[in-house]
Amino acid sequence: MQEKSKKCNYIYYNANPLGREVNDCSVRAISLAEGSTWDETYDKLTKYAKEKGMILDEAKFIEPYLNSRYPKVYYRCVTCNKNLGDLLKIYNKGIYLITMKGHITCSINGVVYDIWDCTNRKVWCIWKVR
Repeated sequence: MQEKSKKCNYIYYNANPLGREVNDCSVRAISLAEGSTWDETYDKLTKYAKEKGMILDEAKFIEPYLNSRYPKVYYRCVTCNKNLGDLLKIYNKGIYLITMKGHITCSINGVVYDIWDCTNRKVWCIWKVR
């Protein structure tokens, strides 16, 4: 794994094979959570998106995709003020895929692996991969 920055619950990680920091969060997060390559995950998500007639980075696409594969363990609480950093204290054992406005990330044992630190963002949903 590539490390650029590390703090207690965030580690810089970029699975993009060209090292680009682009809008590929779905591919990055799912590939890490599932233990597959960026290319394999991109191909799988592209095929699924084509079957559904959607763009692969839309929340309307990613949530049904995750629902069909993993148990949802958290659903956004409208009255709660919990951000990802708060929820990592609860969901700190295992591998999780986590959505928030305009983004998806992967957490492994309470640490977020991503190209930017999103631990201050409000969480929409959390799925337990393993």
